[in-house]
Amino acid sequence: MDRTPYGQPSDRIDSLREQFPVLAEWAYLNAGTDGPLPAVATQAAAEELEHQSRTGRTSAHFEHRHELADALRSSYSELLGCVPAELALTTCTSEGISLVVQGLGLGPGDEILTSDQEHPGLLGAIQAARDLCGAQVRLAALGDLPAAVGPNTKLLACSHVSWVSGELAPNTLAAVADSVPILLDGAQGVGAIEVDVRALGCHAYSGAGQKWLCGPDGLGMLYVSGELQERLAVVRRGYGNFEAATEGLDAHVHPDARRFDCFGLSAEAIACALAALGVLEDAGWQDVHRRALQLADTLVERLAKCGRVVAPRGESTLVSFSSVDPAAERVRLAERGIVLRDIPNQPLLRASVGAWNNEQDLDRLIDGLGAGQ
Repeated sequence: MDRTPYGQPSDRIDSLREQFPVLAEWAYLNAGTDGPLPAVATQAAAEELEHQSRTGRTSAHFEHRHELADALRSSYSELLGCVPAELALTTCTSEGISLVVQGLGLGPGDEILTSDQEHPGLLGAIQAARDLCGAQVRLAALGDLPAAVGPNTKLLACSHVSWVSGELAPNTLAAVADSVPILLDGAQGVGAIEVDVRALGCHAYSGAGQKWLCGPDGLGMLYVSGELQERLAVVRRGYGNFEAATEGLDAHVHPDARRFDCFGLSAEAIACALAALGVLEDAGWQDVHRRALQLADTLVERLAKCGRVVAPRGESTLVSFSSVDPAAERVRLAERGIVLRDIPNQPLLRASVGAWNNEQDLDRLIDGLGAGQ
């Protein structure tokens, strides 16, 4: 990871925007759903597929795929501040969350504590533990979660960055880490802001590869601490989860987080993800984070000046703001080349601001909002 001090921005950050073809036409403010794909990433995927079509998919192909997976595991673990042995490769944030919730084997009398503004990707796993296994679920405000931990709480699961408002999980979570496992939904965290799973105090952190890391759909990551790895049941097992799968029913799962890997990721998807990560790494991660945060803060100021109320947020790259008819306004803005999203069941539009954006993108959004009034 680029450790350049914040006070010394790299010149490469200024050319980052040029790597994303979509930005030539659109004010793309939707990385919280799917990030923009850099040209070199799509080229890497195409080259990988073309190579397979020429050479076939023999043992050399699968060895190559394992090498790519090792490289991706290393890159993801560096972003989270952990070691590769603590990181599993998944297909999405929700998959990683489900592996943790299922693996804990919670049942009657066991409580899952979560916040009142969670994404369906986290709520689905909690609902399954409640409906299928009898676990209890209790809600609290995101900022109140540490104080809400009770004697029956067996899991605290919440967002690192709220998908609704951009609010951050309280930094006091680490204070309760000794008493309850902490699972963070990092879909809006990794790539958007600096992440250090040890400083956060979490036992598990599930993130996405297609959002702020600008990779393809179908990639994610799951950090599992060594302590939690020993506690989690491996509820889903396939060829890649075993040290020696050819031992059949006597095979042993990997001694590290590979035991939680998804069953198969394509070489072309991994190559695409690695190329996208390379673009961001070349720009300098600290500069990527800093520029995105600065642009988000600028947008907050400009929205206030044009009469939009911004939802309470933390130091994040998400900016949610008031809208009388969010769905209709989102469609109208898209017709003007401005891409963002509405939050279901909330009077909010959400702009996801990345380092690849610029002031002109913000101008287009503010002008587009004014044109609809």
